[in-house]
Amino acid sequence: MRKPETQEGRSVRLLRVGEQVRHVLSEVLARGDVHDDTLQSHLVSVTEVRMSPDLRHATVFVKPLLGQDEDVVLKALRTNTAFLQGEVARRVNTKYAAKLKFLADESFDEGGRIDSILRSPKVAQDLGEDG
Repeated sequence: MRKPETQEGRSVRLLRVGEQVRHVLSEVLARGDVHDDTLQSHLVSVTEVRMSPDLRHATVFVKPLLGQDEDVVLKALRTNTAFLQGEVARRVNTKYAAKLKFLADESFDEGGRIDSILRSPKVAQDLGEDG
């Protein structure tokens, strides 16, 4: 008899599969397996992969090195989605091949924006009064 799957067990599984997909995509892009001039001329970081609960969809967050040509890189990834899905399906052992959706990772930009706010004179003045 199978143990019932708990919410915690499911989330751990989603994280594990997401990490496997991230590693496969990172490796494929780093080795230049994709025959695309844009992807071969840019270093692309796969920062996170979020899997849907049924593991049929994967949202892939990417960031080109130094954020250069982000739109061009995203277009190239979307153009080569079928090839990348095939590579993931071959290397990650799941019942279904996940459909990949590529998005720009905005978390770095958001972190920079928050950092600049914290360093602004007005905030620094407020923080200085407490210290």
